[in-house]
Amino acid sequence: MRNVTCIEDLRTIAKRRVPKAFFDYTDAGSYAQDTLRANRADLERIKLRQRILVDVSQRSTATTILGEKAAMPIMLAPIGLCGMQHGDGEILSCRAAQQAGVPFTLSTMSVCSIEDVAEAVEHPFWFQLYVMRDRGFVRALIERAAAAKCGALVLTLDLQVLGQRHCDIKNGLTVPPQIRLRNIVDIATKPSWALSILRAKRRTFGNLAGHVKGMENVNSLAQWTANQFDPALSWQDVDWVRGLWPGKLVLKGIMDVDDARLAAKAGADALVVSNHGGRQLDGAPSSISALARIADAVGTQTEVHFDGGIRSGQDLLRALALGARACMVGRSYIYGLGAGGQAGVAKALSILRAELDVSMALTGVKSVAEINRDILMPA
Repeated sequence: MRNVTCIEDLRTIAKRRVPKAFFDYTDAGSYAQDTLRANRADLERIKLRQRILVDVSQRSTATTILGEKAAMPIMLAPIGLCGMQHGDGEILSCRAAQQAGVPFTLSTMSVCSIEDVAEAVEHPFWFQLYVMRDRGFVRALIERAAAAKCGALVLTLDLQVLGQRHCDIKNGLTVPPQIRLRNIVDIATKPSWALSILRAKRRTFGNLAGHVKGMENVNSLAQWTANQFDPALSWQDVDWVRGLWPGKLVLKGIMDVDDARLAAKAGADALVVSNHGGRQLDGAPSSISALARIADAVGTQTEVHFDGGIRSGQDLLRALALGARACMVGRSYIYGLGAGGQAGVAKALSILRAELDVSMALTGVKSVAEINRDILMPA
C-alpha cells in the first residue's frame, strides 16, 4: 500500500484482484448509469473557496454521529456481498472502521451474518434492514440486530423493486460463483482472492441461509429480491419497524423534500440523502443536488446524512458544507477491501481523513462544526 495515494489507486488494484462479476457488482450502476455518473460529476462541479492567512494550526476532523463520538464524519455504508470482495469482508471492514473510530453498517445481504460479525469485533456496529414480504423474518432480523447490540438500524427504503444492473446479468452473478468456464478462468488469475474466500466463514448470504423456508440454497440476489422484496412497502411499515426497534433509526433512500419531512415526522433519528449509489432509479438526480434542499427542510428536526459518490476528502467537505452531518462511503472502502482486505479499508479511511484535514486547512476551517456554505464558491 506504500504507493497508494488516492481512492482511484485502490480501485485499480481491486479491479485487478477481484473477479469481474463481483467487482462490477459494486462498481456499476443501473440501466444506462446516468445517475451513477451524475453523482460524481455534480460533486466535482462544486468549487471550494480557498482562504489564506487563517490560523489553522490546530485542526480536528472529530464530530458526533447520532450522539456518538466519531473520529471523522464518515460511516461505512451497507454493501451487499461485501464478503465476496474479500473473504470475511464484513468482519475485516468492521474492524478497520472501529480502529479508525467510525461506524460500520452491515447489510441484510451480507455474506457474514450479524452474529458472525458481532462475535469477531470489539464494539457494536450498525445494521441495515430491508422490509420484505416475510414480516416474521423481518421481525427476527430486528431481534437479532438488537441482541447484537447494534448501535443503529438503517432502514433502506428505495429497493422495494430492483433496478436492473446490466453487468450482473451479463456476468451471471451468483453467490458463490457458478462453475462456468469463464468463471474458472477469471478466478484462476486471482489466487489471493480465491484463497481468502476458501478460508472465510461463509460463501453465501449469511443472514438468509437457514432462516427462510425455501431459500436455504439461494445464491442469486435477483432471485431473492423477486421472491422477497415488497413493492407494497409504505410509511405504515416504517411505523411498524419503529415500534419494534428499541434504538436509533436511520431512514436511507431519501431524495425528495416531502419524503424527508415525512421521515422526520415518522421519528427518524437520521435520514440519508441517497439514490442508492446510482443503482436503482436511473435518471434520478444526483444525491448532492438534492442535499441542500433536504437539509434546509429538516436539518433542525433530524440528522441529515449523505450518500452518493464520495471519493475524496474534498467530496466530504462539499457534502458537509451543504448540510450533511456525516457521509456514508461505499465504493471508496469496498475498493480498499478488494485491494487489500482490512489493511485496504484502513488505507481508504486514512486517505479520506487526510484529504479532509488538508482541505479544511486550505479553506480556513479548523473543525467540522465550522464547515458551512461559506467555504463554497458561489454557483
